[in-house]
Amino acid sequence: MADTVLGPLIIKANPLLLHSPNFPFFFFSFNSNPKSKSLSMAASRQCPCSTTISSPIRTQPSLLVFSGGTAFNGVVEELKKLTTRVAHVLPVSDDGGSTAEIVRVLGGPAVGDIRSRCLRLSDQSTAEALAVRRLLGHRLPLDAPQAKSEWYDIVEEEHALWTGVSRPYRETIRAFLVYFQNEILRRPNESFCFSNGSIGNFFFAGARIFFQSLDAAIFLFSRVSEIPPESLVLPVISTNDRLTLGCELWDGTVIRGQNEISHPASGTMLPVNKGCASVPALSSRIKRVFYMSSEGGNSLHEVFPTVNSSVLDQLSNVDCIVYAMGSLFTSICPSLVLRGIGEIISSRSCPKVLLLNGTHDRETSGFSASCFVTAITDALSRKYGDTHNCLENSPNQYINTLLVPKEGEIPIDIPCLTSQGIFDVIFVDSFRDPKVGIIFNPESLINALANVVGRHMSANVM
Repeated sequence: MADTVLGPLIIKANPLLLHSPNFPFFFFSFNSNPKSKSLSMAASRQCPCSTTISSPIRTQPSLLVFSGGTAFNGVVEELKKLTTRVAHVLPVSDDGGSTAEIVRVLGGPAVGDIRSRCLRLSDQSTAEALAVRRLLGHRLPLDAPQAKSEWYDIVEEEHALWTGVSRPYRETIRAFLVYFQNEILRRPNESFCFSNGSIGNFFFAGARIFFQSLDAAIFLFSRVSEIPPESLVLPVISTNDRLTLGCELWDGTVIRGQNEISHPASGTMLPVNKGCASVPALSSRIKRVFYMSSEGGNSLHEVFPTVNSSVLDQLSNVDCIVYAMGSLFTSICPSLVLRGIGEIISSRSCPKVLLLNGTHDRETSGFSASCFVTAITDALSRKYGDTHNCLENSPNQYINTLLVPKEGEIPIDIPCLTSQGIFDVIFVDSFRDPKVGIIFNPESLINALANVVGRHMSANVM
């Protein structure tokens, strides 16, 4: 696998150095060869489920998707049938689960959402690819002593998860897991909890700290998991610093931390439930989200980080921009409030598609479809907070198409959408997931997206 797909993988290391604080004295290199139903406006359509992607697109379209690390994962595999030319833009402010423990002890940006998307994009065509995916996708037990014991088995290469992973890949992955463990041991005043820990997160953190570069860590992870080279996973902010997400409610309340905003927990490492019924309601709706940091000071304060330039490059050239379903204020808006994002999106004439959620959550309780549009518009225009750099754009400069799950809980307020300049509302087949409620049928969703992009590309050709 290593020779035929990636080209020869060369690893040079003194094994005695792997357990040393001076471990970074090794290098590796990769060599590779170069019919519609009307509602109250004519443009509202029903999108039937199809067994194949029916679209006039002759070449793979390029997409940029703003998303978090969970909701959009369910359609990534189906999206590959339409195109692999996708830039996945993800936030770096997740502070839940094992990500929170890594950030607490080792600092740096949160990598959980990025790791989750990389795994979804990884190759599954060979037995070894599946073995690598299984290893990097593994989570340790919830019981802390059991988790620590299993972690040591993995680091010492004594765990069954290594079965099927060839020596070149085994040495590369294990080297960064050992480096991660070494970084923990260098902080004797901090006790790291391995409960429910993600092996992929540990590998990612080890690579990021070793290279002192988030982008380099993503590149390594992408190569090891064999993500198609035309599929990009981009942190919206390329940083080695820890960033905290904050939000301001309309009643003036300020909440610090993505978890505290979206699904406050009891401090355990248990998997979270983002449903409305599982968490207490916010005291009022969210007005804005913003970034906070303690870098250069003794306490958290608002900061205005610079957007990853690669995101701006992709935004300027893709055939379609997608705002994915998911947590609106903690997964989508953190990527939209950065300077430069709204400017480029408003200047583009391509499809700009909002995939509407099927159910409410703590962040959007009581929202209608137009409320989602308003929130995205306010974030991209930086209407609140960054008053010296705000924009005065209309909603349809940011969003021109809505894909809506049939039977969804979010009211589709057609008159309000019309007043916002949005006329293209397409209803897509959906189903009820017992854990999260109404969600898109992946095949129907990607078919609908293909038709939207296909119409635009055909019009350009004509």
